[in-house]
Amino acid sequence: MHIRPRRNRQSEAIRNMVRESRLHTDQLVQPLFLVDGRDLQEPIASMPGQYRWSRELLLEEIDRCLEVGISRFALFPVVADANKDKKATYGHAPGNFYLKAIRTIKEIYPDVLLIGDVAMDPYSKDGHDGLVDAEGTIVNDETLPILARLAVAQAQAGIDLIGPSDMMDGRVRYLRDALDEKGFTQVGIMSYTAKYASAFYGPFREALDSAPKSGNKKTYQMDPANAREALREAALDEAEGADFLMVKPALAYLDIISAVKNQTNLPVAAYHVSGEYAMLMAAVKEGWLELEPAVTETLTCIRRAGADIILTYLAKAYARMLRANGG
Repeated sequence: MHIRPRRNRQSEAIRNMVRESRLHTDQLVQPLFLVDGRDLQEPIASMPGQYRWSRELLLEEIDRCLEVGISRFALFPVVADANKDKKATYGHAPGNFYLKAIRTIKEIYPDVLLIGDVAMDPYSKDGHDGLVDAEGTIVNDETLPILARLAVAQAQAGIDLIGPSDMMDGRVRYLRDALDEKGFTQVGIMSYTAKYASAFYGPFREALDSAPKSGNKKTYQMDPANAREALREAALDEAEGADFLMVKPALAYLDIISAVKNQTNLPVAAYHVSGEYAMLMAAVKEGWLELEPAVTETLTCIRRAGADIILTYLAKAYARMLRANGG
């Protein structure tokens, strides 16, 4: 045989030299859950190793992340039921603990990158990403001004990127216009472009206590059976002014990540979601998988599919592994 592909696999030196997909900590975003109060580090039962942090302890966790090279964070608020209403007014209230935390983080760590969550569900008594009318319908156009108020409030607090996760039609252009009108032309939009109505969000909803009180999210989140629809959403978000396009979840939608990447010149993000994380950690706990190679393979395959940025609860863990191995 003249052609032997195994020659390019025979040593670590050769394998490293010809490796096609490389994963760096600069490409990782660590999601963090923020709760109101003091001295709180509440474990999330379905997400081993993840916590709800009060502000001062969140700062300590950011310190630990920075020590291993993770400096990009997606922040999610855990809002008490008493602060929830039909129109998510707490999301832009002056005393909002989430907005205060953004200000504090940016004052102490001006160079970290913060991604805010823009959707109604953390603040809504209905648990939906959009406004629910008297007939129980999630109404699109009436939701957009509410999302704009959330986005502007986060920009005023110092957020770097807003992450509209609501999947309402036309919201990227509406939010871009609202931000620009208030002078926040440099605040970017990382749009949740292809967010599927997935079975893998359960642990996240437990962490935020944000599950819908009635119905489901299938009228606005995408059907898992659809691929071409994701390309339509991507084209619309790009035309409306998005700076990043996101696919969520990641592992079950590697084909969508690849398809979106091939269509756009914008950076593509993928969210390795709570259920995907929980499955891996449960298998590790049972001894069925080994943590380090499973984490490395998981994140590398998301990168290989075309993700330029990966939001993952494993960001800090992966960075620690790299450091321990001299990377």
